[in-house]
Amino acid sequence: MKVVVICDGEIAPKNIILDDIKNAEVLIAADGGATKAMEMGFSPDIIIGDLDSYTPAGNELAEIVRDPDQETNDLEKALNYAKKKSAGHVVVFGATGKRLDHTLKNLSVLLQFTPHFESICFKDNYSEIRMILSPFREEFPLYTSLSLFPLSGSVEGITTKGLKYPLANGSLKNGVQDGSSNETIKKTVEIVFKKGDLLLLVNHKT
Repeated sequence: MKVVVICDGEIAPKNIILDDIKNAEVLIAADGGATKAMEMGFSPDIIIGDLDSYTPAGNELAEIVRDPDQETNDLEKALNYAKKKSAGHVVVFGATGKRLDHTLKNLSVLLQFTPHFESICFKDNYSEIRMILSPFREEFPLYTSLSLFPLSGSVEGITTKGLKYPLANGSLKNGVQDGSSNETIKKTVEIVFKKGDLLLLVNHKT
């Protein structure tokens, strides 16, 4: 089952979101994401959160799930709901942008929930963001902009193939070396690493 989640951050254009909603069984709005969804003409199936950013009008077609737990944010609440419903694939919009602390927290949530779904990614107007496991192998159009980021501080023993700036048993470490703004020079990109949590950003041309 595929689930789309809309949060209250910066939202991608409607046509991008619509492409995923067309193929999704469930649309979840995380608190204030309900307003974003409705403004674009989408009707959530579920509205979940502590509801500090969205006040139910009483005429929603969606199921309203108020969860006051302050130890989890609204995205965590939405993903826990998707997990309980045995979702396999999750696409999240509005998880980035606005306050930086919210974006960083949501990246931590992405790391937390990656093992629980067949696939989970964030999409915004600039990138598609996901955690990748080693070994990784995927095809991309030539000259696609890719960035690699060591989410938990460092990624050790990383080797990449198919990128303009390759690594051979190297390391990525916050404050020392990152892998931002690389580019594919072959259709197939291969990445292996020995240790760490590696974030992949597939950057759109803007």
